[in-house]
Amino acid sequence: MTMTLITAADLAARLGGPDVLVFDVRHDLADHAAGRRAYEAGHIPGARYLDHETELAAPRTGRNGRHPLPARGEFAALMAAHGVTPRTLVAAYDASGGMYAAHLWWMLRWMGHERVAVLDGGWQAWQAAGLPVSAEPAPAVEPGKPAEPGPSLADTVDADAVLANISRPSFTVIDARAANRYRGEVEPMDPVAGHIPGALNRPNGENLRQDGRFKPAETLRAEFLALLDGRDPAAIVHQCGSGITACHNLLSMEIAGLGGSRLYPGSWSEWCSDPSRPVAKGA
Repeated sequence: MTMTLITAADLAARLGGPDVLVFDVRHDLADHAAGRRAYEAGHIPGARYLDHETELAAPRTGRNGRHPLPARGEFAALMAAHGVTPRTLVAAYDASGGMYAAHLWWMLRWMGHERVAVLDGGWQAWQAAGLPVSAEPAPAVEPGKPAEPGPSLADTVDADAVLANISRPSFTVIDARAANRYRGEVEPMDPVAGHIPGALNRPNGENLRQDGRFKPAETLRAEFLALLDGRDPAAIVHQCGSGITACHNLLSMEIAGLGGSRLYPGSWSEWCSDPSRPVAKGA
């Protein structure tokens, strides 16, 4: 069974144990230094910080999206440098309802790492539970041996496959952006507004309860089944602005027991960088 979530209490009980690493991926798309400032002000004891702009994304070309995936080998080497081995239980957290943590969760599965979970409720849940906080740097770890990534546990599709799918559908795209961005009414991040023709919309915020934790599995399952309307979960491809919040929907489907969906990592920011690709607007 795919690992998905870990509670604050369960993570606290495991802290300091062998083969457990915690990664803080707090981030702000409008202020790229905000996550590191927050980490330095206070974090889960022993947590290691990862930056979504400089460490978890490849160089941008203007045509490959705002957060292009690094090469799997480079990402594997980064994780090895932080001490991650195949035995390591990785816990990821943020302060944004799990959107950045879900991305790291997906990336580790894409690398072939099975033992990874997202802290349910994130930093806020940790604080609400009154659990320890530290401002000390993460302790040194013994770097793992850089190795080739294992068989991927997460699949992707590229822009060419999405383009071909419009005229010859074999999968359905689900867009995780807010409804007004999907409809093309506003676009705060990218130069073109709208969505990929044929895509459905599931704003990733709908996966959460009011307290920032994920909805129960049975609730997520009912909501996604209603959206899928008989479609096979394995024929779903997730997309958002730059491949981050799409992973929140992908994780939510896994929580719901609807496994097997894929990611379009370039997402809207890559799609709209080529004016020849079609754009739809409205509901």
